[in-house]
Amino acid sequence: MDDLRGTVSDARGRLEKLVGMIPGYHGYKEKEMRREADKLLRMHISERFQEQRTKLSNVQNQLASEGKLEDLGLLERVMLQLQLLIDRLKVAAYGYAGLFDAVRVKEEQLDALYIYDSALTSSVDQLAEKMDKLAIAAMSGEELRSLANDTLLLLQELNTTLDRRKDVILRVGESQ
Repeated sequence: MDDLRGTVSDARGRLEKLVGMIPGYHGYKEKEMRREADKLLRMHISERFQEQRTKLSNVQNQLASEGKLEDLGLLERVMLQLQLLIDRLKVAAYGYAGLFDAVRVKEEQLDALYIYDSALTSSVDQLAEKMDKLAIAAMSGEELRSLANDTLLLLQELNTTLDRRKDVILRVGESQ
């Protein structure tokens, strides 16, 4: 995926560029553009995870229609972990710090946050591969338990990775 930071910066109009010449405003606007790029990236990633959720829902529907209810409970646990990840990505902190907050968020931290979030894009591909295997196994009537457990472990790891996201800001912020 392209780096959205440049895209957000290039989208500024002439008025914004003119206002950017006001002392102090330029730095503020640069931070805002970094936050916006990160938000766009996270929305894109959450949409890609949502596509995988749709695949999983289709597998569940297929199993239910065939009366194969034994694997639905495990797949529901996978669905809950995936939905948790999607929801958390959508509402993850943008790296804001108020005027009087103890931790000041600088441009380098916002860039680190963007890089951290962009690393999640490869995780979507990993999950897509597992979901495809689940779908194929469900269609052919194969055992799903092992595949579903592997998928569940991946989603739990991704949620743990998202737990550590705040450390990107806090770790660097402590040195101020």
